[in-house]
Amino acid sequence: MSDNTKLAGQRDRSQVAANQDYELKYLADKYLVSKDAVKQAIQQVGNDRRKVEDYLSKHK
Repeated sequence: MSDNTKLAGQRDRSQVAANQDYELKYLADKYLVSKDAVKQAIQQVGNDRRKVEDYLSKHK
C-alpha cells in the first residue's frame, strides 16, 4: 500500500510507491535516470526498495 501523505504515522520505507511522483523523482535523481526508468525497474523487480535500487544501480 502506498503512503498517504495526509496521514501522520510511520511510513513503509521498504517499498516504493509507484503512483507517488515524489518517490519516483527521488529515485530518478538519486540514480541519474528518468522516472520512466524507475517505473520500468518497479515492473521488473516489484516495489521492494532494495531490489529497485539494486536494479537501478546495475542498469544505468
